[in-house]
Amino acid sequence: MGVEIKETRVTDAEFEAMKGFVFEYLAASVEKEDEGGRMRWYPWHSAEYRHNHILNVVDLAVEIAEEEGADTDVTRVAALFHDVAKLETDQELHAEAGARVAREYLESRGEYPESFVQQVCRAIEHHSHQGDLTDLALETQCLIEADLLDKVGANGTALMLLRMGYEARTHMECDEMIERVLERGYDAASRVESDTAESIAHQRLKRVKWFSEWLEDEIAALGE
Repeated sequence: MGVEIKETRVTDAEFEAMKGFVFEYLAASVEKEDEGGRMRWYPWHSAEYRHNHILNVVDLAVEIAEEEGADTDVTRVAALFHDVAKLETDQELHAEAGARVAREYLESRGEYPESFVQQVCRAIEHHSHQGDLTDLALETQCLIEADLLDKVGANGTALMLLRMGYEARTHMECDEMIERVLERGYDAASRVESDTAESIAHQRLKRVKWFSEWLEDEIAALGE
């Protein structure tokens, strides 16, 4: 029997080039809008923040894909492009727009098999799916789970505290903001299907709970 050849291999150099393209695309999306574009009244809704979110999702999606047996090439490329159109398109349309950008890139920058391009684009198109994740391809499921998990845990807590400062809230209200992170975490944990994603969700929720307890111990008014 012959050795099966994996036709969808993406080299590290190719992936690095994709990273550069995605950041440049996000930056251009911001620059061409006079008022900064949709949802940019918070400082972290920028090309830098969005690119960092994307890279977080790539890392999480690859971790889940490796443990769950999904195609890691499809998963990581889909994760990299999943929000590429987020800063120039309405929320309801950004998934389809991102899939178009990914297809144009993959078809013009390399000789990737059509089956690979289709899998990547399908995962991007469906990454905002709100239904049962088991109805989707495993690579799409890994992407959605990673996207859900990124704003849970320490990262989600840091973002909420940044939001407090931008909204001129006092630290006396931080328990309310941390509660939102916990709610988001519980929602994410209820939606993920894979054992790997569920384990990550619970680990991150523990961190938020610990932080919430430390706040109550150290800020007198929160315990009243």
